[in-house]
Amino acid sequence: MSLKSTPNKYGRVAVAIHWSSAVAVILTWIAGFVVAEVAPPVQQAPILIAHITLGLIVFALTLLRILWWAVADKHPRAAAGQSAWQVRTAQFVHLGLYVLLVLMASSGITTLILSGAVPTILSGGPVPDFSGLIPRIAHGIMSKILLALFVLHVGAALWHQLVKRDHLLARMGVGAA
Repeated sequence: MSLKSTPNKYGRVAVAIHWSSAVAVILTWIAGFVVAEVAPPVQQAPILIAHITLGLIVFALTLLRILWWAVADKHPRAAAGQSAWQVRTAQFVHLGLYVLLVLMASSGITTLILSGAVPTILSGGPVPDFSGLIPRIAHGIMSKILLALFVLHVGAALWHQLVKRDHLLARMGVGAA
């Protein structure tokens, strides 16, 4: 596998960014859910710090991915046998994921700036109630949309792999073509 993508397969850089992003998004979402819904107040600060750190990693990987596609690489063409609606849906879902990841990072950063909570959180103090801040409300709504797009993306990939058996995941480094 070459560093750059070919007309039929993603290159090593795109694959590494994709799978690193996937793991980071899952961990970020779990940490955000735990701090917002499950963790007792005493345990919220370290989990929120993990959520913020992971969110910044996701943000950096997303910007790197956008830069990689804009400057250094080209997407492979659509997989053979896909209808026009499938290609358009895949493009919409991918664009939606990129846009949401950038907006979520922006709303998270804005929430932290507006709340002035960074020193308190870093010192291990109590996590303030962010629920009234507009960027935090948007962050919560976008997290649900992101989860829906993520499930749609994974579901489509698994459908191709397990039902259609067209080895679509091989384009992203999973299994043989």
